[in-house]
Amino acid sequence: MCGIVGYIGTLNAYAFLIQGLKKLEYRGYDSAGIAVVDKTAKIFKCKGGITDLEKHIGNQNVAGNIGIGHTRWATHGEPDSRNAHPHASMNAKFILVHNGIIENYAELKCELQKHGYLFQSDTDTEVLVNLMEYFYQKSADSTCEIAVRLALSKVVGAFGIAVICADEKDQLIVARRGSPLVIGIGDNAFFVASDASPIISFSENLIYLNDNDVAIVTPTNLTLKTVDNTPVPFNITKNGMTIGEVEKGEFDHYMLKEVFEQPETIFNTFRGRISPDHSAIKLGGLMAVFPKLIKARRIIIIGCGTSLHAGLIGEYLIEAYARIPVEVEYASEFRYRNPILTVDDVVIAISQSGETADTLAALRLAKESGATVLGICNVAGSSIARETDAGVFTHAGVEIGVASTKAFSAQVTVLTLLALSLASEKGEITQDLYQLLIQELINIPDKIRTILAKHPLIRSIAEKYKEANSALYLGRGNLFPVALEGALKLKEISYIHAEGYAAGEMKHGPIALVDNNLPVVVVAAKDEYYAKIVSNIHEIKARKGNIIAVVTQGDSSLKEMVNDLFEIPESHPLVTPLLAIIPLQLFAYYMALNRGCDVDQPRNLAKSVTVE
Repeated sequence: MCGIVGYIGTLNAYAFLIQGLKKLEYRGYDSAGIAVVDKTAKIFKCKGGITDLEKHIGNQNVAGNIGIGHTRWATHGEPDSRNAHPHASMNAKFILVHNGIIENYAELKCELQKHGYLFQSDTDTEVLVNLMEYFYQKSADSTCEIAVRLALSKVVGAFGIAVICADEKDQLIVARRGSPLVIGIGDNAFFVASDASPIISFSENLIYLNDNDVAIVTPTNLTLKTVDNTPVPFNITKNGMTIGEVEKGEFDHYMLKEVFEQPETIFNTFRGRISPDHSAIKLGGLMAVFPKLIKARRIIIIGCGTSLHAGLIGEYLIEAYARIPVEVEYASEFRYRNPILTVDDVVIAISQSGETADTLAALRLAKESGATVLGICNVAGSSIARETDAGVFTHAGVEIGVASTKAFSAQVTVLTLLALSLASEKGEITQDLYQLLIQELINIPDKIRTILAKHPLIRSIAEKYKEANSALYLGRGNLFPVALEGALKLKEISYIHAEGYAAGEMKHGPIALVDNNLPVVVVAAKDEYYAKIVSNIHEIKARKGNIIAVVTQGDSSLKEMVNDLFEIPESHPLVTPLLAIIPLQLFAYYMALNRGCDVDQPRNLAKSVTVE
């Protein structure tokens, strides 16, 4: 979840390190630091964000053509300057930045203490950098590379690291297991980062490291091998990002920019996958496994957070239209509960980054069990993209806001395409209905634009509820996961306790919370559940709850019954989730804004959860 950058070349490293860390600050912002090496190594680090680091550095000498940097999301040790990265070994032979968790750090620390090593921080990272130094000094024949590989062979857990050795200042060593790293190839220079966003201005040629890869990098050469010293060929891929994707432009926050990008996101996700005459869907990435999907005993969807909610919508759609049994599982639970899997099962892993630690571990478990494993992710070259049997990219573009918005819409779009494609192939729907539903999906981007145009109204409604301490979100059918996602968005960025419930479960406990101080957000678009959810609204109103309803445009029957409402255009229930989520995202955004919260960098959260 932390962000790592590194540079080695002929230019001063500092400018790239600082720019790169700013691009990666969404991955962690508890503390930050850099190390640059000229004739000597200089380390600068402090609590806070990159702006705080720049102030801390001030006019100090930052010359050096090799450097590493880090922005931290705290795991071991509280967020302060003492625990900030980079960490130096006790005798200053090694300097290290690290993303991940060393699970056996306590055992290793005890061994190192027996050899006289002292520790200045609470981090597992300091244990790793001292372990490298221990192996380096243990043998007169040791090199920096050998010491790094020996140390990594002893650790249990996840790591993405960049290492500088004081005695070998002409090289940078980079390695990964579980935590992503990418290397950009420049002119007599190499750029290292946790994802490609810091590199786009400097290189279009990228090398994505695989687990247990170790890269030994000089200004003019890169050698790739495994931790156990086996040479590895590397593949160069093209960087598909643009600078505009990682800039806020006219928007105050990345989250707001990404909410407003959703019409284009959804269009880009179905573009090229719907035939020109709108008569068919073709998911090219799944062609090889489509027969397996059609005959699947069941489909299991795994994900975390927002991706799980998208998966829940997929469950409703695939079962309703394709008539294939679907289960949706928290990846973090699935990987530990010894699930029953067979070769007739298909597992779909959903992750925006393609690097979510629990989801990766779950898909690996599924592969070991013989199931066919598919991926839905947003990042080409990611671990999920490489390790699944087949998959579909969402084409959402870079998502920097920690609270996921456009990635959710893109995931739901892919699952909608999949449900319709399976339904047609199995003969579960008529061709006329198939084409009607395709057209409904095609119409969604323009309908979302009409919702976005009403954002000032949503802002004014959020102003009324900014003092709330808790909120309840209710929905039925495929709008129940929309309620879950709306509640998640609110709690993530405004710090208001919010819970999403299936509306039919309200009388089984949550109704006890209803009083005249509680906002209750009800997703009440016109569908087969409408009459039932209107009954739920009556029950809330009888207990003086403050009701905010998401309703279909023109629904006059609820106007007198609810306190406030968000209107969405009329649509087929298949695609209504893509519309209903938009006002809930904006409501959460403006609630956070009204409460003075940091929308793009909410406390305790980071964008990509690459550690367990």
